[in-house]
Amino acid sequence: MTTPLATRFTVGRLTCWTLDAGLQRLDGGAMFGVVPKPLWQRHIAPDERNRIPLALRCLLVEHPDGLVLVDTGIGNKEGAKFLDIYGVENGGTAGPTRLEDALAAAGYAAADVRWVVNTHLHFDHAGGNTVRRPDGSVDLAFPEAFYVMQRRELDFAAHPNERTQASYLPPNFAPVAASGRLRLVDGETEVLPGILLLPTPGHVPFHSSVLVRDGGEAACFLADLVPTAAHLPAPWIMGYDLEPLVTLATKKAVLGRAAREDWQLVFEHDAAVARARITTDGGQAYSPTPTIIG
Repeated sequence: MTTPLATRFTVGRLTCWTLDAGLQRLDGGAMFGVVPKPLWQRHIAPDERNRIPLALRCLLVEHPDGLVLVDTGIGNKEGAKFLDIYGVENGGTAGPTRLEDALAAAGYAAADVRWVVNTHLHFDHAGGNTVRRPDGSVDLAFPEAFYVMQRRELDFAAHPNERTQASYLPPNFAPVAASGRLRLVDGETEVLPGILLLPTPGHVPFHSSVLVRDGGEAACFLADLVPTAAHLPAPWIMGYDLEPLVTLATKKAVLGRAAREDWQLVFEHDAAVARARITTDGGQAYSPTPTIIG
């Protein structure tokens, strides 16, 4: 299956793009938690190592106050062993990674981005914040951008424990913190008019989704609250989530609102489905029914 590098859609008067930043493969059992394999493999088939393909999809918004990029994929700083374990395919031709190729397909370059918004700081969401140059140095991948993230997420990432240290890799965020181009926020924050950083805890305590609103329309970049369309049912929660019961409550609230207000939903990790709208039974998000739109 060939995935377009960049796919255009609109939210009111705002032009948006889903950007294909590559692919990774994670253990299917870990991705679906307590859901039995005979159920989840009907939706996403595993490979011989029990891994399922997961997109590294980013969101680009053409905003009057500057180009906004939400999440940045894995980047180019990891070695061969890491790339093999996680089945990463994200090499680029227009730049170090496929994300630069996707930006080019949308008509832009890394230097055009003015805002980078991180939903959280796991390596598959913030790895492309920085780039390793041929001489081995690590620089900001988007030198003209301000980077926006939750203050408590940065602190959580900077003080990992045995459970979290494999996901939070300092080269992805420490150079940003030292650059003078970091903008920390606390809780629900309108980063720019119509660009809302919406706390959606559960996967990690300070996880956020990004809600784009204009002209009475809305699209929500769910990030790891609902990584794929197969995770829409409320109890289908990743084993990676630190607080699964918090995820459960958050999903029911956010997806119920999404159904009532007819949001477009953007899935960061679904290799086949980029966007959908949902309906729910009686407004409750127990088993949402998606209508695929992209």
